[in-house]
Amino acid sequence: MITLYGAGEGFGLPEISPYVTKTEVQLKMAGIPYVKAVAHPSEGPKGQVPFIDADGVRIGDSTFIRGYLERTYGIDFDEGLSPEQRATAWAVERMMENHFSWAMCFERWLDPVNFAKGPARFFAGAPDEVREQVLAEVRANVRAGGLGRHSDLEIVALGVRSLAAVAAILGDKRFLFGDQPCGADATVFAMLAGTLTSFFSGELRRRAEGFGTLVAYVDRLMAEFYPEFEWDLEPAKAA
Repeated sequence: MITLYGAGEGFGLPEISPYVTKTEVQLKMAGIPYVKAVAHPSEGPKGQVPFIDADGVRIGDSTFIRGYLERTYGIDFDEGLSPEQRATAWAVERMMENHFSWAMCFERWLDPVNFAKGPARFFAGAPDEVREQVLAEVRANVRAGGLGRHSDLEIVALGVRSLAAVAAILGDKRFLFGDQPCGADATVFAMLAGTLTSFFSGELRRRAEGFGTLVAYVDRLMAEFYPEFEWDLEPAKAA
C-alpha cells in the first residue's frame, strides 16, 4: 500500500500543496490504492512534499513519484498521445510548475492579507520573540528570487501569458489533449485550482477567472477527482 504524504486540506482546497494534488490526482487516474497522511516537508527524502512510502521505500518529488508509478505499475500517463503532444505536455508541466507556480506563490506570500491568513500559519510554532522576524525574513527571501525581482503587475502579466497558453491548448476539449486525462492534466488542474481558490484574493486570481474555459476545466476535474469536496468558487471582487 502506498502512503502519500502531503500538507493536508486547507486554503479552500482538498490539499494545500499543488504538487501533492498533482500526485494524488495521478494516483486516482491510475486507480492505485493509497492512504494519505500529513507530514512536515523535512520528513521527506528531498525536504519537501509530496513524498510517498511504498512498502518501506520513500520517493520524493512529484515528477519522480510519477516515474516510479509508471515503472512499478506499468502505467503510461500519456498513453495515446503523439510524440508532439507528449513534448507539449512536458513543456506545459514545466511552465506551470517552474514558472507559473511562482506567480501564484507571490500572490499568497507577498500580499499581506493573503500571507497573514495563509502561509503565515506554517510558522505558528516559531517562538513569539522571533516570530515576526522569521516571517519578515521568509517574505524577503521569497521576493528576492526569480519572478520576485519584477513588479507585482509584471508578475501578473507573466502569469496571465501562461494562463492564455494553457487556454489555447485546452480549447473546447474536456482535457488538455482530448477526452482522456494525461499526466499534465493533474499538474495544470492543481496549479489552476490553487490560483482560483476563493480563500485568497488578488489580481492573478481575478485575471484567471476571466478564462471561462479554465474555470470550467477546474470545476470539471474537481468534481471528477474530489467529488466529496465542496468546491466553492466565489468570484473575486475587482481591485
